[in-house]
Amino acid sequence: MGFFERYLTLWVIGCIALGIAIGKLVGNSIEVISNWNISTVNIPVAILVWLMIYPMMVQIDFSSIKDVSKNLKGLWLTVVINWVVKPFTMAFFAWIFFSKLYSAWLSPEDAEQYIAGAILLGAAPCTAMVFVWSYLVKGDANYTLVQVSVNDLILLLLFIPIVRFLLGITAIEIPYDVLISSVIIFVVIPLAAGYLSNKYLIKAKGMTWFKEVFLAKLKPISILALLTTLVLLFAFQGEKIVSQPFDILLIAIPLTIQTYFIFFISWFIGKYLKLQHNVCAPAAMIGASNFFELAVAVAISLFGLNSGASLATVVGVLIEVPVMLSLVALANKWRY
Repeated sequence: MGFFERYLTLWVIGCIALGIAIGKLVGNSIEVISNWNISTVNIPVAILVWLMIYPMMVQIDFSSIKDVSKNLKGLWLTVVINWVVKPFTMAFFAWIFFSKLYSAWLSPEDAEQYIAGAILLGAAPCTAMVFVWSYLVKGDANYTLVQVSVNDLILLLLFIPIVRFLLGITAIEIPYDVLISSVIIFVVIPLAAGYLSNKYLIKAKGMTWFKEVFLAKLKPISILALLTTLVLLFAFQGEKIVSQPFDILLIAIPLTIQTYFIFFISWFIGKYLKLQHNVCAPAAMIGASNFFELAVAVAISLFGLNSGASLATVVGVLIEVPVMLSLVALANKWRY
């Protein structure tokens, strides 16, 4: 794991502090940024999200799908956990905590927004950092590549209907065209750009140059774009966080519980299916972690920069690395 990835939580905390300070310093004048929109898409945020997501998408080799028959049980475990179990358990935990257990501390409006943010996280399984987690648990690299490739294709088909369905259950009205445009802008476009440039650059420059030069230069751009997005988000959220810092803790608790729950259920089902450790461990990791870049982008498009839904997705970024590193430690301790 690189320097930036290892200390991502510290960078996120630093961005929270910087964003809040900027928000307090410039006051309402920062709201002019939220008006730089085309339709429902905020242009500065869209550019930052493309810079975050493209470096991940360009690494995916969809030709690996031809190997889908290898470790088929592990792949089925990943698909079922990610798309049949995870979105619905996340929605359930969010509803229990935000609407019921936290009713004395949260207004119904805030609870509704936090539930929406959690749903967006739960419906966006990890497609990038899972390579890091798989490496740390000595997972099968080829299997992980197949996982990610298949997962991205399913995401194109199921993300919209699952989010629409779960938000509908919680009585949050989302225009279908807004959700579709968000997925096209933040998934389809960077995925297509990544696929095409992957093929072109490898053919023109070779695999060694692609991995050791091109990807090496892209990685810092992705991290810096993520951190800049967080500064922008917390500049808008500053007043709310200063007045309600307890909300960050309240949001983090169900998100953390969900992460451990999905890891454990994936892990023990994998062992029951007699999967090898180097397949079972990455299967559990990809289910537990989130494609938080997509969740943040869609939350901003649907609800706005200063919404509770956007705040909830950012808290997902805050807890991601320390929680996932604890699961890496467990997977290595339980190696079989």
